[in-house]
Amino acid sequence: MGNRALRLLLIASACSLVTISVFALGPILSGIGDGSAAVAGAAETTAAQAAGTAGPDDHPDARPAYPDDTIASIDDLTAYVREIGYQDYLRQHEGAARPQTSVLIPGTGYSFTDMDIQVLEGLGGYEGAAVGTTETGFIEWEVYIDQPGLYNIAVRYYPLPGRGMTLERELWINGQRPFAGARSLRFTRVWGDEGPPRKDSMGNEIRSPQIEKPMWLEVPLTDAYGYSGEPYLFYFHEGVNTIRLTSRTEPMAIAYLKVYQAERPAPYAEVVESYKANGYEPTKDKLIRLQGQDAQHRSDSTLFPIADLGDPTVEPYHPAEIRLNTIGGHRWTSPGQWISWVFTVPDDGLYKIALKAKQAVRVGAFSSRKLMIDGKVPFEEAARLRFPYSVRYQMHVLGEEATGEPYLFYLTKGTHELRLEVVLGDMGNILGTLEDSLYELNTIFRRIIMITSGNPDPFRSYELHRRIPEVIERMRVEAGVLEDLVAEYSRITGMEGGHSEIISRVARLLRRMADDPDLIPRVLLDYRDNLGTLGTWVYQTREQALQIDQIFIASVEQKLPRPTPTIWQTLVHEVRSLIASFTRRYDLIGDMGISAELAKEKEPLKVWIGAGRDQAQILKQMIDDTFVAETGIPVVLQLVPNVDQLFIRAATAGTGPDVALGLNVPDPINFGMRGGLMNLAEFEDFPEVAQRFMKCAFVPFTFRDKVFALPQMQSFPLMFYRKDILAELGLEVPETWDDLYRILPVLQRNKMLIGIGPGIFQTRLYQRGEVTFKPDGVETNLDSETAVQTFRELTELFSLYGLLLTYNAENRFRLGEMPIVIEDWGLYNRLQVFAPELRGEWGFTLVPGTRQPDGTINRTVASSPSGASLTQAGMGGPAVGISSQSKKKQEAWEFLKWLTREDTQVRFGLELESLMGPSARYPTSNLEAFKKLPWTVEEQQTIMAQWQWIEGTQEVPGSYYYTRMYNWAFRAVVLDHRPVRETLMTYNEQINYELKTKRKEFGLETRLEDVPEQWVDAFWDKFTHIPRK
Repeated sequence: MGNRALRLLLIASACSLVTISVFALGPILSGIGDGSAAVAGAAETTAAQAAGTAGPDDHPDARPAYPDDTIASIDDLTAYVREIGYQDYLRQHEGAARPQTSVLIPGTGYSFTDMDIQVLEGLGGYEGAAVGTTETGFIEWEVYIDQPGLYNIAVRYYPLPGRGMTLERELWINGQRPFAGARSLRFTRVWGDEGPPRKDSMGNEIRSPQIEKPMWLEVPLTDAYGYSGEPYLFYFHEGVNTIRLTSRTEPMAIAYLKVYQAERPAPYAEVVESYKANGYEPTKDKLIRLQGQDAQHRSDSTLFPIADLGDPTVEPYHPAEIRLNTIGGHRWTSPGQWISWVFTVPDDGLYKIALKAKQAVRVGAFSSRKLMIDGKVPFEEAARLRFPYSVRYQMHVLGEEATGEPYLFYLTKGTHELRLEVVLGDMGNILGTLEDSLYELNTIFRRIIMITSGNPDPFRSYELHRRIPEVIERMRVEAGVLEDLVAEYSRITGMEGGHSEIISRVARLLRRMADDPDLIPRVLLDYRDNLGTLGTWVYQTREQALQIDQIFIASVEQKLPRPTPTIWQTLVHEVRSLIASFTRRYDLIGDMGISAELAKEKEPLKVWIGAGRDQAQILKQMIDDTFVAETGIPVVLQLVPNVDQLFIRAATAGTGPDVALGLNVPDPINFGMRGGLMNLAEFEDFPEVAQRFMKCAFVPFTFRDKVFALPQMQSFPLMFYRKDILAELGLEVPETWDDLYRILPVLQRNKMLIGIGPGIFQTRLYQRGEVTFKPDGVETNLDSETAVQTFRELTELFSLYGLLLTYNAENRFRLGEMPIVIEDWGLYNRLQVFAPELRGEWGFTLVPGTRQPDGTINRTVASSPSGASLTQAGMGGPAVGISSQSKKKQEAWEFLKWLTREDTQVRFGLELESLMGPSARYPTSNLEAFKKLPWTVEEQQTIMAQWQWIEGTQEVPGSYYYTRMYNWAFRAVVLDHRPVRETLMTYNEQINYELKTKRKEFGLETRLEDVPEQWVDAFWDKFTHIPRK
């Protein structure tokens, strides 16, 4: 780590060199946007390669100025500066005093705010007044500090009703955000089970809904990502200082802020001596057993009880039926998440604590937890307890690893609370340093490809040692940093190689490249791949999974139960499980809340869902909780893979469902035109239901006056950009396509590209006022001059500018090869989770628009209903429909109305995210439901701004052929260098022939002039931003 100062010096000099070289280009354009976004891997091909060619508010007082960057606004990238990290902040204040004083600041004593503040008396039993803050805006306090130095800050808060998200705030001191981590300070809500689990008709336990149990909490401000194991320290000068909290999510009440010195727990050896001094004695013959699933409180609604069917020693147990018998697992992994249990101690005295638990996720590594009893860490070692890898449950007696002696905890008679919180423990410093280093390693890669390109000639000498000597030296610095990290990892774990091998591998590769720069072109792709692997390692190592079956508080000599099954128990378990596999149907989701009388009186509604069992279980529980209770209509929910493929066959055979969930975009028109789906517009209250969605969401499912499906999910592209790279090159975020074209040569000179897919053609067409098909879908508009010119411009991006036809957006964006990417908004969630080293270095905004003659910008964008966010979440495809053969059409319609209404969509989205994590955030098409999902204010504003410009993707009889032929035409021009106009016209004729064939099949007019005017009107009425021609 001693090389870090040298490294920072080198970075500063490198950045100045780049600035000098680039600013000669001059400023290019003005920009728009702000936000945040993702990661992954796939085949990558350039068009040239495939063709074989080369290819803040004013205030009367004198107070610090705060930049207004807390909402999605225009980024001034020319003023962009990368924020320092917490460790660098501490180095800036090295030697500062730690005064042992404390100052309490009442929440109601604020000095300045732009919020609609409420003063709340007696909230949650608090004896006094608190200030209620909103989820937007800021509130500021003044505090007088007698002695300058470093202090901790604690906040006593109470979560107010909101969207159920973790509360998040930014901290500003004296007009500045002190370091990057102060951008995201998190305050948890408190959750618990609504009641005990219930059982469905198949005997499976169904977890109780998670409800919020708000209470007053006092917490120190800490690292939301867990790298710093202790509360943040902040420097205050002598005299009057200002503290500002800016809201990012959710409202909360604040009783007070406290500027103080947090008490550090004493080492265990000192605590033991205090036991002796106080005369504390071990208890005898005491054993308290806590079931993991019986936890009273937890920090996240995701931390609900889970089932383990594979171990006969868990309690309760059943070989085939689901029993909720454990808690934690892969949901309990992120630093700051906590679970607590309440227990009663019969006598005063010293006890040992043991956990029957397993960490079966990270081979060769350990998970860490911080143990707190009654809100306090009993001793230093309890703040970083380790749980090594094991595929089976182990009895972890908390104690000293070196001697095997259990830790002793003094407990008084009565009720206590035991809390376990996810921490990074001894891995925190390693991961924090590695995350910083990973950003620098990505910068090294980007500086190299500015000269060599992303696919260098392995036999060419690029003279890198002469052209970028500072980068070569930086390789040595980072190699030293990585080698130090490997040594520290080995010291902590007692292991060499194995889990940390990827760090050693990158360090060796850096040494080789630094010692022999001519080797770099030959190993650059290996270096890039290893950076991706290293980034994945950081993400996976941060995941601190631990699954708990039982917790024991016992006398020291008390024998604990065997944690693993005997051979006989295992044999019996396997035989019973095998027998159950022949007698149970796993494609059905059991019923709850349906009485036997109701089941006999009414034949249940048959619903197919094409999703995973977990998603289906969520939906089934919601059906039983609300739909059945409200309507009395019983429902059978059945898991059916590939619903879109099996539906029409089953309907033809008379065995299909009443309702199909998870239809893909083309299916409603294809099935509806063949009589497979009913016209939902026939229902009297359809117009009222349609108001839940954007008008554009119905475009793919509508033909003439028939609507064959309701939209359940909707996705669309956004533009993601790297703030750091654009600022380094003196560029700003493009607002129009002309801006984008002006940026592209600058990026190319630096061997970078823009990520745009061939599917952007429809968006460009919409922005120029053209639609894909002529009215009623009689023919395409590919023969229009607008379409030809748009097609020409798009193909030239690939044939002349060398854009990639296929690429991994996450990795290219993360490594800096593509500092601008237009991608489905699901990329945002993936970047947030998988690219932590880029935190604060990127943003997202609207897709570039087309400037109109009057100076306005048309920002119309075609939706991407088959985008990544839809395949990772939800119920399969984005559409839901009713079989035309159903004998329960009205009941099915009631089900669809229930399914797509606001409260149902919100609950499903929250439950789904709690199950799969934020990378699979539910892309609901219900507008009001979207506003209640856990987006920050700025994220929500940006997405809604783009959503207002969305036009749906047209589907007409035979349109499947359009998609196929367009792709062939595109590749013929780009890869085979075929002439644009002639190629497009040739394929257009084939598309029109197929459209005519399909129209004849369905008895539709084949000439535009024969189409009744009412259907022409209906065609144009579907669009929002495209004028009728």
